[in-house]
Amino acid sequence: MDRLSTLLDHFHVRASLFHTGPLCGRTVFEAQPDRAFLHVLRRGELQIEHPGRRGTPRGELKARLVVTEPTVLLYPRAVHHTFVNPPTDGSDFTCATLHFDGGDRNPIVAALPALLRVPLDAVPGLQPALDLLFAETDRARCGSRLLADRLFEVVLIQLLRWVIDHPHAVGVTHGLVMGLNDPRLARALVALHDAPQDDWPLARMAAVAGMSRSAFAESFKAATGTTPSAYLTDWRLTLASARLRDGHPQKLVAADLGFSTASSLSRAFKQRFGRAPRDWLQGQG
Repeated sequence: MDRLSTLLDHFHVRASLFHTGPLCGRTVFEAQPDRAFLHVLRRGELQIEHPGRRGTPRGELKARLVVTEPTVLLYPRAVHHTFVNPPTDGSDFTCATLHFDGGDRNPIVAALPALLRVPLDAVPGLQPALDLLFAETDRARCGSRLLADRLFEVVLIQLLRWVIDHPHAVGVTHGLVMGLNDPRLARALVALHDAPQDDWPLARMAAVAGMSRSAFAESFKAATGTTPSAYLTDWRLTLASARLRDGHPQKLVAADLGFSTASSLSRAFKQRFGRAPRDWLQGQG
């Protein structure tokens, strides 16, 4: 069962290498809308500062963190952070910015904490991809930058795969990741992701999960923090917002995603986003 591909097919992520080598002294990474960061600490030690210890839906970032081993650091949302390294002979990094389609509304982004801090040796199979990445970033060759960008995306997918299997290791206790961590709930979630336009009564969802309706509804709510029907509506609206922003007609979007009419999509959209689709699109522009 592939728990990630449909999500990434609908909401692409693009990586862009911007640094490889030592970082010395203080390096500030400003928070900018819809810009994420993926840092790989290859060698050395690092102190991270988070001014204001900003709170997030997934908890509060610590004001200071010390990293003492090779580690991957993923900031899936816009978070101001500062790396503090020795003034000379700083620690060695390879870093990329990430653009997740939909920004904070991307379901993967919304399901993750503000910072994922994972030692490199904790993720099986990650090292071969990193070896290829470092080989491309350490020596300039034809196509190296483009290949490095794609390899960063491979590293991200491997990291996300590991997080789904080890949510508590990164502080995830509820939400989409917890649902995908449960094999029974994951079967239902993958089916919803694959066919949002279908009719999905509770009985059908429970049957896909191989559970009774009551057990499925209770387990789903405990894992994700929402009801199955509310999750389905939210998934459809998340897809609708992406397609509307790409210029698809509202009537066609409604039909493709299981809404009875364009008006029913508009009502649900306004309830979720606070504005009708047309007004919301103008705000996006």
